[in-house]
Amino acid sequence: MFKNYHIDGNKEMIAIGTMNILGSFTSCYLTTGPFSRSAVNYNAGCKTAMSNVIMSLAVMVTLLFLTPLFHYTPLVVLSAIIMSAMLGLIDFPAAVHLWHVDKVDFCVCAGAYLGVVFGSVEMGLVVAVAISVLRVLLFVARPRTTVLGNVPDTNIYRRMDQYTTARTVPGVLVLRVDSPIYFANSGYLRERFTRWIDEDDERTSAKGETGVQYVVLDMGGKLQTTCLKNFAPSESWALDLKLSFLSAAVGSIDTSGTSMLEELKKTLDRRGIQVRTEQHKLSSF
Repeated sequence: MFKNYHIDGNKEMIAIGTMNILGSFTSCYLTTGPFSRSAVNYNAGCKTAMSNVIMSLAVMVTLLFLTPLFHYTPLVVLSAIIMSAMLGLIDFPAAVHLWHVDKVDFCVCAGAYLGVVFGSVEMGLVVAVAISVLRVLLFVARPRTTVLGNVPDTNIYRRMDQYTTARTVPGVLVLRVDSPIYFANSGYLRERFTRWIDEDDERTSAKGETGVQYVVLDMGGKLQTTCLKNFAPSESWALDLKLSFLSAAVGSIDTSGTSMLEELKKTLDRRGIQVRTEQHKLSSF
């Protein structure tokens, strides 16, 4: 926004709605606040809301007495005024920033822009909302799952795709879920967990190492204890292993998610793999 003004969208909508309600009693024309008019107002050097009063008086005088003077004004002249004002609203550096930060946000921005340019304002709005809804659905149905590894010389476990120095513990697979678990993603998570375990088994078998014996699901807790003691007390490495998690990704779980975890545990039990979940506060829908 111009001059870094902080705009409260709720207040703006209440103000516009109130004006339209009151204006409906006197057959007033629909009141709106388009960006083009705001840009013209800003470019004219207006500083306060009093400019709206002056503008209203000017429009009233024009409509009452000066309309014959504008009868033969070409529409292209009026459109040129709007276009020149709208050019100042296009922020290309912001679009480049979106591309570097989040490609999906850039697609939303580009979709809205192209929809308005080649269609209408309504078309641009529909395109932007559709892309945003699609993104939400993909995030819900395909949540991020990652493998955690131990940071050398610490008791901290972090994502291995972000921390290249993190290493897995032989025989132990630590998985993390970054979303609530419910019916929309339970099937995907079950398939994803199984794939992680199979891939780890194949990798360790190729190297002649011990396969997965224990699976720890980090579901959003803070754990700073020797949680793997109970898994294999005879293993010296398990006695010294400490997990340190600080997250709250899985905030809730429904019956479908619970059933998925139960089925996963039964499947892993048949393969001789023990499972443990670690969470802080987990609520159900």
